[in-house]
Amino acid sequence: MDRLWAPWRINYLRSKKKPSGCIFCRAKRSKGGGQVIFKSRNTVCLLNIYPYNNGHLLIAPLRHVADPDFLSDDEMLDIFHSLKRAKKLLRKVLAPQGYNIGFNLGAQAGAGITGHLHLHVVPRWAGDTNFMPVLSGNKVISQSLRELAGLLKDADKQNR
Repeated sequence: MDRLWAPWRINYLRSKKKPSGCIFCRAKRSKGGGQVIFKSRNTVCLLNIYPYNNGHLLIAPLRHVADPDFLSDDEMLDIFHSLKRAKKLLRKVLAPQGYNIGFNLGAQAGAGITGHLHLHVVPRWAGDTNFMPVLSGNKVISQSLRELAGLLKDADKQNR
């Protein structure tokens, strides 16, 4: 039997106090630690802690809204400026060959968090889908979130 090593998960598993409330609203209040990569005037960009692929980022408006219909023009524009910034960082740090980018609106569309709109930015590479998800339903992420967050934040500082 092959073993998947994910030592960073133990803190979550041992924790008696699980975070409550909206992850994006918590990220908005954060001082930039943890998985928050950057904040702009109207958005926050953070690493997905349950990624589809290494480098999976989430971009959310700072305001707690569930649907693009409720965004101001400034918020909408800032989401796309943040998307450009996020792609630039991913390109520099991970050099993906492509991206899946999109919103999941509503639980039936696959949204795990339905109350706060967020844009998924998933880097892709040739061959990044292998037998693990197909045969066992598992995805192997080969880099720790902490290490990747540090690399992305450093790249962002260099670009500012």
